[in-house]
Amino acid sequence: MSPKQPIKSIFKKIVLPLLFGGVIYFLTPQFPFDSTAKPQEINNKFENKIHTSAKQAVSTTSTTGQFNTSTFVTVTRIIDGDTVELETGEKVRYIGINTPEIHHPTKLIQCFGQEAVQRNSELVLNKKVRLVKDISETDRYKRLLRYVYLEEGTFVNLQLVKEGFAYVDTVPPDVKFAGLFKEAMGEARGGKIGLWNKCK
Repeated sequence: MSPKQPIKSIFKKIVLPLLFGGVIYFLTPQFPFDSTAKPQEINNKFENKIHTSAKQAVSTTSTTGQFNTSTFVTVTRIIDGDTVELETGEKVRYIGINTPEIHHPTKLIQCFGQEAVQRNSELVLNKKVRLVKDISETDRYKRLLRYVYLEEGTFVNLQLVKEGFAYVDTVPPDVKFAGLFKEAMGEARGGKIGLWNKCK
């Protein structure tokens, strides 16, 4: 027997199996081992972890206004032309726009205020809307600050400006659509649409 043969024999019988076993070990997902658990119990624990992670990933927390962009919620009350209340009891203030006042503590009902409320009602009351956040979560009155979209895609904030029921009211840092709103307001004013025709 040549000197090389024992080495080859040892390599095949000992080294190769060890290397192969190590590769299999590192490629196989490792789970905590419970020597007292039955196979079915181990499977159940694993499945529960998967279901819990999935629920956490898709859950929304309406009490803090953390809506997914794919989540729709129903508007149940119109507060004024740019503020609504949701089925959750939360109030939403439309970002980037303002409508004439109807509830101001020191001002009378402003020109076109009631018309803006009526139009807002036509657009969103008892309808499902999608809420999208910019930077800020809430305003100083604890109202959610959101861009609002109908199920069929209408961008409510913009629509009110285009139709002359609202004017631009940009408050940094929530400025994502400031340019779009200003352009729409310019067209409404130039065409004397809505409040730009009725109010001085």
